[in-house]
Amino acid sequence: MQRYIKDKVNGNVILSMEENELPIENATEFLTSRKLSPSDFEIGLTSEEKLDQWIAEQTESAKTYKEKRKEEYDQLNQYEMMFDDKRDGTTTWVDKINEIKSRYPK
Repeated sequence: MQRYIKDKVNGNVILSMEENELPIENATEFLTSRKLSPSDFEIGLTSEEKLDQWIAEQTESAKTYKEKRKEEYDQLNQYEMMFDDKRDGTTTWVDKINEIKSRYPK
């Protein structure tokens, strides 16, 4: 089991360690030594799998709109889409780009 310290406001896990390496008293001391109020944080236990999921969610939410757009743009075969649109008289490429931009606005 993992002991974690999680900010109640934004949900960020600020510290995680094996339960035996971070007793509850040490977790409280960790916060107070940094002039943080333990009441602003959740100190708990979770499986390593759940903790990994939280970290992955935080990492994803911390990405900028540029990073999120780029990931989706990279999945498109844009030149082929543009060629097909020109040949077929369609707007598939423009529609897809606008969809991505609207999902991740500046």
